[in-house]
Amino acid sequence: MVTENLRVTLVQPDIIWKNTRENLVKYSQMLLGLKNSTDLILLPEMFQTGFCTEPKMIAETMHGDTVRWMKRTAESLNCSVAGSLIIRENRSTFNRLIYIDQYENLTWYDKRHLFKMTGEELQFSAGLNRLLVPLKGWQISFQICYDLRFPVWSRNQDDYDVLVNVANWPAARSEVWNTLLKARAIENQSYVVGVNRVGTDGNGISYTGESVVINPKGIVEGEIQASQESLRTFPLSWDELQDFREKFPVWKDRDQFIVKSEK
Repeated sequence: MVTENLRVTLVQPDIIWKNTRENLVKYSQMLLGLKNSTDLILLPEMFQTGFCTEPKMIAETMHGDTVRWMKRTAESLNCSVAGSLIIRENRSTFNRLIYIDQYENLTWYDKRHLFKMTGEELQFSAGLNRLLVPLKGWQISFQICYDLRFPVWSRNQDDYDVLVNVANWPAARSEVWNTLLKARAIENQSYVVGVNRVGTDGNGISYTGESVVINPKGIVEGEIQASQESLRTFPLSWDELQDFREKFPVWKDRDQFIVKSEK
């Protein structure tokens, strides 16, 4: 039986536009001192470049600098690390969330819903499968940015305890960001963690971050100040999650359905 809280570190950076090397140096400095004090470090969408829909010059392979950095970081800090980056594989390009633990166990999730308003679907291939990862007895589901708008894809089918969304979510739609995160927590009776960036990217789009932890009642339990480059670690309570699910078992009345993937 799970009795431990889950310690989750949210990293809210001002991403240096299309500069993998400098971004990785920045993150290494930000994460100093976290060894043995967190279970999971979360980085935003395309954390090594900023959100770019022209991946030709900045896409990496699964053996590239960023994945190697994630491996070193997970091992040195004795925790898991997750975040999305641009990956080229078999002539296709993906907005891929990579999860790796301190033992070099690696898995990934390719963004399912590509953001047509910026032409993301013209340069990237959509993913077909959800990702569920066990960590200290918890089940964690991962998604990327625009996925948050689609409740069927996000639906908890009694298979996760925490829904994580890593994003580059613009300031102009920050109210939508906060509303949808709370909605996903309430309807799925799970913790929801949203990780977003700050600053202005190379396309002139501004971000306020507002990275947050929301409990299954839809209440904010932890947040990082808007527009501030920072990181914070928050505990998620297993006992509180299970107690709420038992006392208010909405999950027993959920509808059953199958999500069909495109071929």
